[in-house]
Order: sequence, then structure tokens, then C-alpha cells
Amino acid sequence: MGLSGIGGGIAVASSASAALGAISENDKAFGKALIFVGLAEGVALYGLIVALLLLFV
Repeated sequence: MGLSGIGGGIAVASSASAALGAISENDKAFGKALIFVGLAEGVALYGLIVALLLLFV
């Protein structure tokens, strides 16, 4: 769980900063930028799901 959280945090940090830069130049890029940030957060969620499965199954 810890490694997936760290990986997700690093991914969100880099993708969110790039997304904010893209949105500041072009407002129409908001939807695409939001998808990339959401995909990066998915890594941490998958780690949480695997950790819970390992505990309870």
C-alpha cells in the first residue's frame, strides 16, 4: 500500500502541474487534463484494493 501511495503521489504531482500549465494556455484542455490526473490517482486506489484483498481474503 505504501509504495502504491508514493507512486500515485509522484504521478499526480507531475501530471497535475503539467495539466495546470496546459489549462492556463488553453481552457478547452480541461477535460483531457482531468482524465490524466484521474488515471494517476487510480494507481493508489488499485494499491488500496490489493492491500484490502490481501488482508481479508
